Amino acid sequence: MALDPNDSRPPYQQVAAQLRAAILTGKLAPGDQLPSGNEMAQTYAVARQTIQQALRILREEGLIVSRQGTGTFVKARTEKPVGLRPHLEAIFRAEEVTIDFAGFSGETLAGAIQEPLDKIRAGRLTPASIAIRVLIPDAGRPWGVPCLQDSLDDSPAFRERAAGIAIRSIDGIASSVAELQSLGLVPKATLEVRTHPGAAQFKVYILNRSEAFFGFYPVSANEVAYKGESLKIWDLLGKDSLLFHHARGDDESLGGVFVEQAQLWFDSHWDTVARPLSW
Repeated sequence: MALDPNDSRPPYQQVAAQLRAAILTGKLAPGDQLPSGNEMAQTYAVARQTIQQALRILREEGLIVSRQGTGTFVKARTEKPVGLRPHLEAIFRAEEVTIDFAGFSGETLAGAIQEPLDKIRAGRLTPASIAIRVLIPDAGRPWGVPCLQDSLDDSPAFRERAAGIAIRSIDGIASSVAELQSLGLVPKATLEVRTHPGAAQFKVYILNRSEAFFGFYPVSANEVAYKGESLKIWDLLGKDSLLFHHARGDDESLGGVFVEQAQLWFDSHWDTVARPLSW
């Protein structure tokens, strides 16, 4: 539980990344109480304000909840990519690594990918190239879902809030990938992000074009606060979704067909209706 002096990210992002990884890998289980702000400040040797910034990120991502007078807890039914995480790490042992992700924001990818990237920094994984592509909905266009509960109308304020969460998640991946290349740890490392005009009804991770993880986004009631406004939203809560794993086999298995069709779906959207993200 210490910060890496060689990590270029601000301390609050490093703290958030470590806590996020602990939650997503099950080291911190749903319902577990986090140490107090003062205790974490002492553990990480940072200011209390740094801890508050880190916790704010995790609250916005829906990973934790703060209860007045009792403390901060891991939110119940948080998505734990117990299948995704080890497979992600495994593909980083290959010479060439490709990851294609399509979904709502990429925040789960940002959390799950940090551990293998840390192992590259430590010299324990040595891929020659990394190519990551992220495909998310265009927050500049009206969405059918998420939408306001009462009228089913699009909410520009919610889209603006969601875009902020997505950009913070993607920024974390981008800075890590750029750092690995600048330090010469990975000869070629790229991250491309594009937006598409549709809604995100599911998420899919395609790893090295050989396996895929797929999960649906259930629609659920959610109330969020943004710029002093309370928004009652029919939201896409991906952290409650189960991921299904499919992999190519030596024969024409159903898993292999799914991976092939998932890659075809991703490439077709990427090459036609998707546009580079305007940061």
